[in-house]
Amino acid sequence: MAAVEVPGRGQRAPAAPAPRPALEIAVTSPAGARVALEHGADRVELCTGLELGGLTPSAALVEAVAAVGLPVHVLVRCRPGDFVYDAEETALMVAEVRTVIASGASGVVVGALTADGSLDTAAVARFVAAAHDTGRPVEVTLHRAIDVSADPVATAALLPALGLTRVLTSGGAPAAGQGLTRLTAMVDIAPGVQVMAGGGVLPADIPALTAAGVAAVHLSAKRRAEPRRGGAWIPLGASSASAEQDTHFVTDPAVVAEARKMLEARPTG
Repeated sequence: MAAVEVPGRGQRAPAAPAPRPALEIAVTSPAGARVALEHGADRVELCTGLELGGLTPSAALVEAVAAVGLPVHVLVRCRPGDFVYDAEETALMVAEVRTVIASGASGVVVGALTADGSLDTAAVARFVAAAHDTGRPVEVTLHRAIDVSADPVATAALLPALGLTRVLTSGGAPAAGQGLTRLTAMVDIAPGVQVMAGGGVLPADIPALTAAGVAAVHLSAKRRAEPRRGGAWIPLGASSASAEQDTHFVTDPAVVAEARKMLEARPTG
């Protein structure tokens, strides 16, 4: 048997390499989850209304996506617009947390702010408690409400005490590639909470984001689907302002594959 070399007194064992950041893909369908699985994603975030920033999906949709096989983290957001919720909206989202977990979610993605731009710690604590009261291990992510808070870095400092698993953030910038300084500050100020870079992320941004120390990167990896209408077009809402926009987003396999490639190519030293 070969001898195992043990560092001598005064010598330090080589540091273990940092784990590779995870790849999370935002999807809206089982088809999108299959694309994510086939092209190297580690998990998916599921929502509907991606054009609106994401809304809570139905229980049936959660079940269908969970059946694909990747861990599914479900966005719980009862309406578009700001993240300041009244008591009825908060109670609804507490119930939605329980529903999506019962439907197979491995995690939930939640958040709320107060009118002055602070984290609504009372609401977030209720979401976390609802997730953990379901009787099985569930991860809880704070969503990009943090990026429109009054002070994203100060908000990140509150997260370890709230029992959150991770935070999805662009570092308070329009796109994560522009928020590198804040992302690094969040990693330092919120020990034990995984910082996941998301918001306008392109595969080419991944080396800089991983260098900032994030634990994961999040992409929507989306493209517009080809319209399949059978008749004339008329506007049905603000999100379909023209016939060219009267469609939905689907997951682009080429973007997912390129993101996986960029993560695999990151320096390991």
